Amino acid sequence: MVGHFWHLHPAHMSLGLLAILLAALAMIGPFAIDTYLPSFPAIQSDLRVSPVELQQTLSVYLLGFAAMTLFHGTLSDSFGRRPVILMNLLVFMVASVGCALAASFPQLLAFRGIQGLSAGAGIVVGRAVIRDSLQGHAAQRLMSLVTIIFGVAPAIAPVVGGWLQTAFGWRSIFVFLALYTAVLLLACHLRLPETHPNAQRQPFELATLAANYWKLGRSVPLFLLSSAVAANFCGFFLYIVSAPAFIYELLHLGATQFAWLFLPGILGVTCGAFLSGRLAGKLSARATVNVGYGIMFAAVACNLAYSALAAPAVPWSVLPIMFYAAGMALAMPSLTLLALELFPTNRGLAASLQGFEHSLLSGLVAGAVAPVLARSALTLASGMAILAALGWWSWMLYVLLHARRPPVHDDVGARRAL
Repeated sequence: MVGHFWHLHPAHMSLGLLAILLAALAMIGPFAIDTYLPSFPAIQSDLRVSPVELQQTLSVYLLGFAAMTLFHGTLSDSFGRRPVILMNLLVFMVASVGCALAASFPQLLAFRGIQGLSAGAGIVVGRAVIRDSLQGHAAQRLMSLVTIIFGVAPAIAPVVGGWLQTAFGWRSIFVFLALYTAVLLLACHLRLPETHPNAQRQPFELATLAANYWKLGRSVPLFLLSSAVAANFCGFFLYIVSAPAFIYELLHLGATQFAWLFLPGILGVTCGAFLSGRLAGKLSARATVNVGYGIMFAAVACNLAYSALAAPAVPWSVLPIMFYAAGMALAMPSLTLLALELFPTNRGLAASLQGFEHSLLSGLVAGAVAPVLARSALTLASGMAILAALGWWSWMLYVLLHARRPPVHDDVGARRAL
């Protein structure tokens, strides 16, 4: 009876509850990044490290995140969605406790790496859960609802982090992450259904896994769609990981004023995701993505113009970020679902490869790009423009590729969706 309960289809539970659980799982990533950003000066002073060394706590986390996303999805294809999510929540909780108790910078760096290895399961496997559960426009609406709820995380994380830093110090932030994960672990244990039945699971065999990785890894359409999602997001993420420099040095604000950057940005994410859900069934995936890019490029143009002509100031320096985030969030559900439709029998692996590219680019932006571009508002705006152009170029190549060749094998679903 218990086993049967966990294999219930999500249609038998509230889609609102499923959306909340999946969004809460996706929030782990932003919480692990954004919550401790206001504590950078305190950690730097306490552990006696340079700003460049401290930035590596972001890079190590993101590179670990990227590496493990290659495996979260394919493990869930073989063993089920629930076990992978629950095990990774447990590991993340333990790693958060380790960060809170770290007595040296190498210890903090090591536990941040473990956090990264475990944090991606929720968002990667969650995408597969959505596509397991629903199809077509219904899947886009659920993806949009998850994005709206998820959008709260980057807005409240640095605010909560600033309060905790002011009241209790930087270690309390990792205690908060451990407690959040513990509550989520209990909620998922009690309420998260298994959406991938035994009959549809892939054999966990080296030859089979290698064949699947080879098939999906050399898929140009999957690479292009994943590149579009990753580059679009990183145009916004560039400002998130540059938040300490952007807030403290460019806008001359304090530790409790990170909301000036994050609230407009997440308002944009929420509005874009809401609009994506409303347009499901009214516009094709291609038209929806094109509208998203139109909004993003308008925001990029305004950002470049203001940054070139005026000194950084609120609200003018953050309004283009808000509109860019709206365009990004409008396009993201359609791009993500198109990618998952390419290989219906390997959705977990497709989500893993998509997440890997997303996380790898995010790690490079955090570790190599942001430290260089965060010196001025104009260089940050230029970085956003380049990343948006990279995303658009990937999308255009995908559209041209599918316009010139007939659909084959698993590409039929994505072809139809366009």
